[in-house]
Amino acid sequence: VQLVESGGGLVQPGGSLRLSCAASGFTFSAYGIFWYPQPPGKVREWVAGVTSDSRIKKYADPVKGRFTIFRDNAKKTVDLQMNSLKPEDTAVYYCNAYDARRDTRFWGQGITVTVSS
Repeated sequence: VQLVESGGGLVQPGGSLRLSCAASGFTFSAYGIFWYPQPPGKVREWVAGVTSDSRIKKYADPVKGRFTIFRDNAKKTVDLQMNSLKPEDTAVYYCNAYDARRDTRFWGQGITVTVSS
């Protein structure tokens, strides 16, 4: 099982980044996919998620209107488009796959996003 994040880096406030999560080794189409940033010294908290069939997308209040989640079951990828980035968005971003029926969860290794001038 693998979840591999990519696309992180350093960006100025107000800028954009697009993260990608590539999955392998499990039935991707059966899992909801979520993004969890973990800011320095803080806990990991969910900010965006999409259901297995892409019918439902949800966002935490701090990122609504700025972040958009995209899912492609054929490619087994989920992207997170992040616009109007703020310094408080600085974090290690983790991709998470969760199947509620089996109560099974997988994590990626995380990727760093730094928003700074």
